[in-house]
Amino acid sequence: MDGRDAWETTRPPTATIAALVIADHEAPDAAAAIGATTARLLGRVDWAEAPAQLEARGPIHLIVADCEGTDDAALVNALPRINQFARDNDARLVATLASTQVDLVAANLFGPNVELLCAPSLAERVAAYAPSLSPPRRDRLFDTACEVETVRLRRLNEEIARIAETLARLSGLETTNPARSRVADRGGTYTPQPPANDPPAISPRDVRGAIRARRLRDQYFDMGLFEDPAWDILLDLFAAELERVQVSVSSLCIAAAVAPTTALRWIAKMTEAGLLTRVPDPFDRRRAFMELAPPASEAMRGYLGGLKRAGLAIL
Repeated sequence: MDGRDAWETTRPPTATIAALVIADHEAPDAAAAIGATTARLLGRVDWAEAPAQLEARGPIHLIVADCEGTDDAALVNALPRINQFARDNDARLVATLASTQVDLVAANLFGPNVELLCAPSLAERVAAYAPSLSPPRRDRLFDTACEVETVRLRRLNEEIARIAETLARLSGLETTNPARSRVADRGGTYTPQPPANDPPAISPRDVRGAIRARRLRDQYFDMGLFEDPAWDILLDLFAAELERVQVSVSSLCIAAAVAPTTALRWIAKMTEAGLLTRVPDPFDRRRAFMELAPPASEAMRGYLGGLKRAGLAIL
């Protein structure tokens, strides 16, 4: 039996969720994580043959793409086709990658069905696969860790909705998103003052100073105590907008000041919420840039201008 045959599943036919792994190596962690769910593992295919195999394997509900150790050229060739297949077939696509591959993978894989994991744990893998699967098998060692990770993802979604609602209010915009409306219902009765017609000008130096102050704080307190990736992302992109420079996905992950997988997750969710905009590099398929969406930019100008008018510091 060769390595590929060893991947074929022995899961009973009751497991109707089909998963396929794309990797140029055995990828045992992917197999173990899929084994912790009710999915039926179809097998593993190499990157070179992945696009053709996706079409030949029949219905696929979960695609696990292990990018680590794969040549850039192979990824650039295969990722867009895999991404399109996932969209066309409503399949969940989970990609694992090295920190050096963030820009390349993020430039080619995006959308609500995509999850990017940078050097993930087994529990993170299982939690990422979960949205496309039935509940994890209860006889598995990973159940508790997976449940914790799932709760974290749910809280992230709630926090993104809250931030989107807050920025919409700051910019004077109404929201029709049901998730945002539910968050707003719990938010109390406070209504901020309408923004001034001519808010004070904010300089890049003002914003960069606030970012430096936040990083200085991390030198004296545990970084986890003040984790606020959404605000760090908004500040960095607003500073870049004022400076008229572009920000790559990998640079934004660094600015978020959290683990790469967490940063990628926040960037994706904030993009889905309409706070950020993804701009492909027209000259390099291995890179994409992130910008503030117009409503978020307007809200940042109004909010930071209000702080400056009141003589308050940007925190």
